[in-house]
Amino acid sequence: MDSFRKKFIEEATELIDKLEVALLDLEKNPEDETLVQQVFRIMHTLKGNSAMFGFELIDNFTHNLETIYDQIRNNELELSKPILDVTFACVDHLKSMLDEQNYNDPDFKTIHSGLVEKIDAIINPQKPEGKVESNSKPEAKGVTSTYYILFEPNADIFKNGTNPLYLLDELCSLGDYKVFAHFNRVPQIAEINPDECYTYWEILLATDKDESVIHDVFIFVESDSTLEIQKLGEENLVADQTFIKEVENLAEVQKDVGLVAIQRLAKVAISNINKRKAEKFTKERIAVKDKTASSIRVSSDKLDTLMNLVSELVTTQARLSLFSEQNNIPGLNPIVENVQKLTRQLRDIAFSIVLIPIENLFGRFQRLVRDLSAELNKDVEFIVEGADTELDKTIIENLSDPLMHILRNSMDHGIEEARVRIANGKPAKGKIVLKAFYSGASVIIQVIDDGAGIDPEMIHAKAISKGLVLPDKKMSIREILDLIFLPGFSTAKKVTDVSGRGVGMDVVRKKIYDIRGEVEVDSEKGIGTTITIKLPLTLSIIDGLLVSINKSPYVVPLSAIDKIYAVEKDKIYNTFNNLITLDGSQIPFFSLRKEFDLEPSNEELEQVIVVNFEDERVGLVVDYVIGEYQAVLKPLGKHYKNHDIFSGATILGDGTVALVMDTNKIIKMFAIGNKE
Repeated sequence: MDSFRKKFIEEATELIDKLEVALLDLEKNPEDETLVQQVFRIMHTLKGNSAMFGFELIDNFTHNLETIYDQIRNNELELSKPILDVTFACVDHLKSMLDEQNYNDPDFKTIHSGLVEKIDAIINPQKPEGKVESNSKPEAKGVTSTYYILFEPNADIFKNGTNPLYLLDELCSLGDYKVFAHFNRVPQIAEINPDECYTYWEILLATDKDESVIHDVFIFVESDSTLEIQKLGEENLVADQTFIKEVENLAEVQKDVGLVAIQRLAKVAISNINKRKAEKFTKERIAVKDKTASSIRVSSDKLDTLMNLVSELVTTQARLSLFSEQNNIPGLNPIVENVQKLTRQLRDIAFSIVLIPIENLFGRFQRLVRDLSAELNKDVEFIVEGADTELDKTIIENLSDPLMHILRNSMDHGIEEARVRIANGKPAKGKIVLKAFYSGASVIIQVIDDGAGIDPEMIHAKAISKGLVLPDKKMSIREILDLIFLPGFSTAKKVTDVSGRGVGMDVVRKKIYDIRGEVEVDSEKGIGTTITIKLPLTLSIIDGLLVSINKSPYVVPLSAIDKIYAVEKDKIYNTFNNLITLDGSQIPFFSLRKEFDLEPSNEELEQVIVVNFEDERVGLVVDYVIGEYQAVLKPLGKHYKNHDIFSGATILGDGTVALVMDTNKIIKMFAIGNKE
């Protein structure tokens, strides 16, 4: 049962996240009935699952909460901002309810009772005599109809912790019923497996509820059973004793009654009441979910193990390829090539498994902006683009805090108050865009606001006053803007709960660097600010170019490389200001031998690897280019944590360790060193 409860908590967390996103969409489109239905269904699923796994407090709490949205979808209650505010508070409370250790906390009890009272006040508003609430509508009772339901659970339904009898109890609470249980599939007693379900049911249900309510009873077992729901007619046929007696007689002589026979009897029973309606009954909203699982839930530990094994396989395949090259064994080369092909395919499949969309991450920021808008009294439109962009799950896990810091700064420092915006000729409502898109083998995430922007002169003056830069040092606009990433640097005029303590942007840069990313800021005073984060797709395996410098192997990421040139040594060492002409263009370059304090090469030709750096092309000079290589990245360890020009190391086929270059950081470090 503990494993089932753990699974419930995982699924409930996912449902609560979906509920929060659906509520944010509903707040933007309050007239959208589809979103109301979606919110209700998520709540109903959460309620049903919590009851099944013993979370009675969540069951009762969610039951009352879903009543509000049941009234809204039945036009008995009008959606309003106070209702949404209470619902968002309930979503936060539901997250804390998943940890039963909180239940004895006095603050938890106070919040819980307060929310229960607010929910009850919405469901049952206190109406003074002679006054009717404007958002309340008269209750409308539906027409009683009779339904045929066939419920055939899969044999393994018990393994998910589901008890079909609880579902039947809930179904029968909807109205008058007649249940036929069928045991013809039960094997001989010696062959019975107590972990399997052999029983299935046919139910006749007369209810004034909508057919969707019947579907909702089975909403969390649709993929674990065969379910058929048919409306027989707009009449209480369960109360018709003649009809029920005929059905019972069929049930005694047949292994099951069957829809066809019941439809025939129902047609006769109601022909003199409403023949036209009986002929028009339709197959509305039949559960048509594919009975095969379209997806499965896998623990993150298993995915980590899979990636580690794939990484080891890549390394072993490299050793096999090297062995094949060094030993001319007949028939080995075709096998090695096939293993190499399969390894690459397996690597790509493993990548696609651990890559997940950043949609959920972006969804929680919609809630952050909503709450901060109320706290700061700023009206902000939050736009999300590219939420289906995929990233390594480890990167997404480490990206939440940096993005939260950036959005807080955009809300507090960036977006101006409405009166200031209007005075500056801007719309009163501010705008923040959070977008993600692919760029080569990288993912770019941008936070764009149309706020006040950053004043470079103020940044520069603040840095001088703090002693971070010398007064006479000349700096470009980009270098000045980069000062906001220094530890303890803040331009906030006062400390608030949102920002201004000088502990934000330095943390952002460090955490993004830790996942091999880069961050830069562009801003124009009075126009707005754009903060761009560049991230690798994955942290474990990269396609690289294996090169040699002074007989030592290095790996350069292929995604950074533009072109490779073979250049005579004299043209490299006799150039002015480290500029070389390649294909008619002057390109700055760095000799890695020189920068690594090594003696000049004795070779007549050297290789210039031209890489993309920001908006420029820069050359890196190496001795030899060996060829493409799949590099399995390994951390360098704490003793080399200050050598960030290398993003890691990889083990070659012969056991040699090759350092993996971070070309952007190498160029930045050498450029600064040469200036000094």
